[in-house]
Amino acid sequence: MHCSAAFSQAATSATAVPTISGSRHVGALHSSSSSCTLLIPSKPINLRFCGLRREAFGFSPSAFTRCSNSQRVQLPSRRRFKGSNVSASLGDNGIPKSFDYDLIIIGAGVGGHGAALHAVEKGLKTAIIEGEVVGGTCVNRGCVPSKALLAVSGRMRELQSEHHMKALGLQVHAAGYDRQGVADHANNLATKIRNNLTNSMKALGVDILTGVGTILGPQKVKFGTDNIVTAKDIIIATGSVPFVPKGIEVDGKTVITSDHALKLEFVPDWIAIVGSGYIGLEFSDVYTALGSEVTFIEALDQLMPGFDPEIGKLAQRVLINPRKIDYHTGVFATKITPAKDGKPVTIELIDAKTKEPKDTLEVDAALIATGRAPFTNGLGLENINVVTQRGFVPVDERMRVIDANGNLVPHLYCIGDANGKMMLAHAASAQGISVVEQVTGRDHVLNHLSIPAACFTHPEISMVGLTEPQAREKAEKEGFEVSVVKTSFKANTKALAENEGEGLAKLIYRPDNGEILGVHIFGLHAADLIHEASNAIALGTRIQDIKFAVHAHPTLSEVLDELFKAAKVKDHASNPVSEPVAV
Repeated sequence: MHCSAAFSQAATSATAVPTISGSRHVGALHSSSSSCTLLIPSKPINLRFCGLRREAFGFSPSAFTRCSNSQRVQLPSRRRFKGSNVSASLGDNGIPKSFDYDLIIIGAGVGGHGAALHAVEKGLKTAIIEGEVVGGTCVNRGCVPSKALLAVSGRMRELQSEHHMKALGLQVHAAGYDRQGVADHANNLATKIRNNLTNSMKALGVDILTGVGTILGPQKVKFGTDNIVTAKDIIIATGSVPFVPKGIEVDGKTVITSDHALKLEFVPDWIAIVGSGYIGLEFSDVYTALGSEVTFIEALDQLMPGFDPEIGKLAQRVLINPRKIDYHTGVFATKITPAKDGKPVTIELIDAKTKEPKDTLEVDAALIATGRAPFTNGLGLENINVVTQRGFVPVDERMRVIDANGNLVPHLYCIGDANGKMMLAHAASAQGISVVEQVTGRDHVLNHLSIPAACFTHPEISMVGLTEPQAREKAEKEGFEVSVVKTSFKANTKALAENEGEGLAKLIYRPDNGEILGVHIFGLHAADLIHEASNAIALGTRIQDIKFAVHAHPTLSEVLDELFKAAKVKDHASNPVSEPVAV
């Protein structure tokens, strides 16, 4: 569920590294049975506590629906819900009078799983529909098996570094690997996690319905051939698939996507990777550790375009330049032909700006890492007058689906990659939990700026909030000052003990009130360290408060401790941090 910023010429619908898309506020709720307007505050009531299991404080039961017959209908109360076992019957307008379930989730990936578990906790009778296997992209073809491969690459890279081993007083000779054994490790991990997810839902009473889910109308879904079920609320959580630009022929053997690469059926001597975002970077780490030479093909003028520029430059110096990696930037791969009849894979490149032919490469394999596309075809969205935008289901800040007329579709939500707000597995789960809070009567808006992201290279890269250019652009528009402080892993005792002093942590903040705007880390276990910063943003914690937090010594967490202590907040700063904006 990571995504890259490299596209071919026709890849205008691909999605860049975790981006945050804007959403418009829609306050009108229309149904075919009555004219209703949903009264929603003009801005989120309170977003300071916007973690996975927090409602926005200040929600008032007065946020009711006002109907044309002057009746006031209260949102669901905060009691635990009791699921209905009554079979559905349809009213005159086709909308069910009673329901098979309180909640149906279409898609059993990480987002659907997180929503299902939270729904059961809230007392909702819940079903989840899955057309393939439980776990979705993350567990079966993404986050989970890729981390297994990266665990191998990390150990191989360490064992192969004579300088690193010698510095620790260790001697290792002829480190090698068994390709099938590495592939089995990734596959076994995916199977184990998939079984864990399945068993956890079954144990809690979630019904797992097998078959492709299609929305037939309001609160009604078909799965499989002709099975129809109804629910008070429906969540779309169908995820995404690898995006393959036009002109690229994928054969699954020599021209592959991340789905194929995770099987590690062979390790090519030379592989071209189209796209230098999260997916491309992680696979470059794997392939180079296993002995491959890598060539990056990037449409933009610089590698790793989605990262904070300063972090990107350091990462390139450590992750790209010393390794068997070369690159072409500012070019499109307009045509890629698989190896055939003894001929290598051929890649035709053109200049991204002039569209003039630039070069032709011949390699052993090509990995297409140009991002991911939403998997929303066949959902039956036309039955409820919903039109996708580049394949994404349009939603508001509460994940409520918006129809072609700009109106909210009652009782229908969309989370995760399918809505395109933030294409990360944990973001999908957070969105699903937020939706469950809403359908059980607690208003909740998720602050996407508090959601961290990570790239599991060696060393790792992590981030939360705004990059420095984004923060300065925001500051210029809104009229406030931005300050930046940095700390080095070279000053951290634990990092030096591990002989891993290469790294940097960067804090972007407002010196007038101590608000954390963004944190970026490159270094050992950066993916684990980022959460102190992301939780601080989620909770609205100011720098002048968090700098008094105590960190165990010697630990890597002291990198962030030093970072916060280095920030200079004005003495008179006593104003509370502005509420996080829902995006």
